Amino acid sequence: MLSQMNPRILQVVTDTDRRGAQVFATDLHEALVALGHDVRTVALAPGVVGGLEVPVLGLKRMSGGTLGALRAEVKSADVVVAHGSTTLPACALTTVFTGVPFVYRQISDSRFWAPTRLRRLRVRAGMLRAARIVALWRGSALTVCELFGVPESKVRVVPNGVPTEPFHVANRAARASARARFGLRPDRATVLSLGALAPEKGVDLAVRAVGDLPDAQMLVVGDGPERNALAELADRVAPERIAFTGSIDVPADAYAAADVVVLPSRGGDSMPAVLIEAGLCGLPAVSTPVEGIPEIVVEGVTGRLVPIGGLDELTAALGALLADADAASRLGASARRHCMEQFSIEAVAGQWLEVLAELVPALREVH
Repeated sequence: MLSQMNPRILQVVTDTDRRGAQVFATDLHEALVALGHDVRTVALAPGVVGGLEVPVLGLKRMSGGTLGALRAEVKSADVVVAHGSTTLPACALTTVFTGVPFVYRQISDSRFWAPTRLRRLRVRAGMLRAARIVALWRGSALTVCELFGVPESKVRVVPNGVPTEPFHVANRAARASARARFGLRPDRATVLSLGALAPEKGVDLAVRAVGDLPDAQMLVVGDGPERNALAELADRVAPERIAFTGSIDVPADAYAAADVVVLPSRGGDSMPAVLIEAGLCGLPAVSTPVEGIPEIVVEGVTGRLVPIGGLDELTAALGALLADADAASRLGASARRHCMEQFSIEAVAGQWLEVLAELVPALREVH
């Protein structure tokens, strides 16, 4: 381990795709550097879509070459933060006999992604190697202890967070302009779906709901295995009313086009950043009560929650918000206040430093 005079924090992400865990790691990197800390963030392998400028260690996440490169990075660090998925076994293996502790950020719905006994045993083995586990909300922390047998003394709760500066409330002119840039009608109420186009995200339900709302249009931002199927569905149920953009570099542009954000998650999500970003932009959200989502989308206060898979309820909730601009505006204003107070990256970075300083006390001395 290095001298504690200037502790180095190493962050590890799975790849360079612009997805939740990876984006959060880069945001946390910037926030910690702004506080005077020495931080390095690396990716195990390239992403499929890419978009993040993060050094890559190898071609495959768990190849011998990648793990060797990661072990070399670990030896130059004082503490390691593993951000989800494959980073858990990778860091569990490469920190052995180094004396360098690692912290695992548990970002997903554990019961959804570890449904089998074998999968749970693998995750448990990695978690027991970690010096700390950081869960995003209290319920997830309890699941980590109950499902994987992790001692409660090793688990901390730090919510998701995003930078507040890029996200603003769009006025009417900005909203119309943003819609036009995406090829949407400037005068038509707009639903936004932003995230991976994967089955668990429920984008198909959102498309069908908009199909049943003839006065609405929809912007779908993101990419993934379901994109072609979703585009075909959109052509059938809402022809010329749904635009697909793929991944974009500036998500704030998409929020500026929207009246409401939708995420009808079927599971797997824990505390999606997209819902925090929507709140920061003063937009109400319609989502499902999966994991920590109700911590962000507070029913009747910052948005609406509907049953998982409930197409009729989803359609009704979206329709009500699009039809009552005053109610949507009140929920959006409440969402902005809530997200500014609870989920700014600056506040979250401070909480992360408290966790890391438990393992490297010298981090408390850096300003």
